Amino acid sequence: MNYIDPVSHAQYGIDVPRWCSETGGYLNLGLSSGLRRAQINSNCFSVWRYAHAIAVDASQAVSMGEGWTPMVMGVWNGLSVRFKLEYMMPTGSFKDRGMTVMVSYLKQRGIQSVLEDSSGNAGASLSAYAAAAGMHCRILVPETASYPKIAQIAAGGADVRTIRGTRQAVADAAMQMSQEIFYASHNWQPFFVEGTKTLAYELWEQLGFQAPDNVVVPLGYGSNVLGCERGFSELFRNGEIKKMPRLFGVQASHCAPYFNCWQAGVEHLLPTTIMPTIAEGIASSKPTRVIEVLQAIRQSGGEIVAVSEQEIVTALGTLARQGFYVEPTAAAAAAGLSQLIKAGVIAGDQTTVLALTGTGLKSSEKIGELLGLGARGD
Repeated sequence: MNYIDPVSHAQYGIDVPRWCSETGGYLNLGLSSGLRRAQINSNCFSVWRYAHAIAVDASQAVSMGEGWTPMVMGVWNGLSVRFKLEYMMPTGSFKDRGMTVMVSYLKQRGIQSVLEDSSGNAGASLSAYAAAAGMHCRILVPETASYPKIAQIAAGGADVRTIRGTRQAVADAAMQMSQEIFYASHNWQPFFVEGTKTLAYELWEQLGFQAPDNVVVPLGYGSNVLGCERGFSELFRNGEIKKMPRLFGVQASHCAPYFNCWQAGVEHLLPTTIMPTIAEGIASSKPTRVIEVLQAIRQSGGEIVAVSEQEIVTALGTLARQGFYVEPTAAAAAAGLSQLIKAGVIAGDQTTVLALTGTGLKSSEKIGELLGLGARGD
């Protein structure tokens, strides 16, 4: 397997860690052989259960038991839905899937210090996994990031630095610092997607070695979409599934560059009006792998939708009353599922998985404000 520049088609060996090409563009990983069901390590209950399909030495993995999250049957807008509880990870978000693989790879290649920019969850995840690996870690966050997330990042020993401005301003600042410390961005370093692809493997196994009809995820930079596309493609090539699921990405209408591309039928970013959104985890105005994400969704027969702030709040409250206490970013995906059901795009006779990606425990103060919650006296 090599790193591949999708523009120039130049290839680089994975023995030397990289986060970008010689020309500064992003890199993808070449095809992986994947695995067959007989190659699952049934004694392991983490993403490393699928080690045969992961291009990293599992014997030296930096792992905290991430993955193998519950999938709970439930009802959403009158339809039977499988809720995939990705927020039940060591650091409270799906980011741990990608982080265990990326950090393991970097540590095995001698990287001792890492840099990341994050609105919260990725930073918390990298801080934890870097601590477990004995690596120095610096995380840049927006000054508007929720305090519980900043506290979680700092608690892991990371050097946390707040950046004034938009989420994109934080990414730009990280680019400038990448000259002095390895930029372990989950949006640039492709071994992160090598980890998120294990979501596809888990869904396949938990559904009795079948692919779902639909997978609905919140969409910011797109690592869950890319991970699902990569994982299910490997299963399809190995004859383990007969069809690919439809992939649906949900954006907040206040920050919806992918949705605008989708509506226009193009595969490049368009001028997009950006406003603050409560779904801070998907507030990404300039995502990296635009072509790959759009192609993955189009080729799957899926769709991209955008939801309003009020739709997110409504979904947030409905999820909580069903026992799923998630952050607004995760609730955005549920709001998108409501749209898709109402439009008849997703039907009741289909197997639909809704990925709930981040815990509400990191956003309790904001959730309390949004839902108008408060204790009452006797």
